[in-house]
Amino acid sequence: MSVIYVLLAISIIVAIVFFAAFIFSVKNGQYDDSYTPSVRMLFEDELVKQKKSLQKSNMDTSIESNN
Repeated sequence: MSVIYVLLAISIIVAIVFFAAFIFSVKNGQYDDSYTPSVRMLFEDELVKQKKSLQKSNMDTSIESNN
């Protein structure tokens, strides 16, 4: 029975260590995305065209349903 308490204590310590490492890496900018914004500008026109066409089709549909 005492083995369960030891394993529980060890697992909690390991979880705290991993959580501290995660917090440390987030604070140091490990997960900041510096690549995507530079690439996003290359594909922005396609996304804007798709949004405009979707909005236009939605407006056409709403106009037809009102008539």
